[in-house]
Amino acid sequence: MLEQIKVFHQVVDSGSFSQAAQVLHMAPSSIARNIDNLEAQLKTTLLKRSTRQLILTEEGRYFYKQSGKLVEDADILLAEMRGTQDTPQGLLRISVFESFGNLCLAPIIPEFLQMYPDVQVDLDLDNKLVDLHSDNVDLAIRIGVPQDSGLKARKLLENRTLLTASPGYLNQHADITQPSDLAEHNCLLISQERQRHHWYFNKGKSKRKVSVTGNLISKGGSPLLIAALKGCGVLLLSEWMVKPYLESKDLVAILPDWTVNHRENGSGEIYAIYKDAQYPKPHIRAFLDFMVTRLS
Repeated sequence: MLEQIKVFHQVVDSGSFSQAAQVLHMAPSSIARNIDNLEAQLKTTLLKRSTRQLILTEEGRYFYKQSGKLVEDADILLAEMRGTQDTPQGLLRISVFESFGNLCLAPIIPEFLQMYPDVQVDLDLDNKLVDLHSDNVDLAIRIGVPQDSGLKARKLLENRTLLTASPGYLNQHADITQPSDLAEHNCLLISQERQRHHWYFNKGKSKRKVSVTGNLISKGGSPLLIAALKGCGVLLLSEWMVKPYLESKDLVAILPDWTVNHRENGSGEIYAIYKDAQYPKPHIRAFLDFMVTRLS
């Protein structure tokens, strides 16, 4: 019955029999049989099924909530009996937005794998949001705290943004001495799925909202960074992306006395997001601790 309960939990988390079948490496028909047998033993209907969706019944919601600790405790007990509870091992699936993954995560993963040779990392660099419940992901690294109460978040670092441009660009264009000057410049823009783009400036009690335009828009920061280095325009990007180029003087800070953000309420913080569990798996805990140590 325990295995059937685990199948039931995966179906609920995945949202469909077919998705659960992929995660568990089972045929969809086997998933359906497990659910049928579980419902027969419980003598109640847990899921209402249609061609489009699965809906938990009231009994199903109650059983899902109450049986969660049973499944978790069973996994912990089995791990203890096998002597693996404290040993990080197994597949760790990580989803991270492209620029942070390339610049900050990829360079430190080899060290982590040397420390924990029994862990295998599957790294997905993608700027789209993922659903940890249905996309079969252990950790997602994103800007901002998730709204889903079923997820936990651990802060990795501040996402401070800096205004920069190449020396070549600045030598060939009008001086930028105040935020409003940017209206006359080509600004390299992060796509925010809206027609107008604004950058928000703060200095003490002074606040400015500046409308900016440019000939290059990207969801990821890397294309914008490359364009800025080639003298194509003014760049507003995270410090962790531009810092090496400021140090090498390939980029120059603009209006350093001002705090600049893409959003009025700031650029947020970068978090590692994972499923809520009383005891996260050892390889997840180990990677969380490792990231905090290396990135802070």
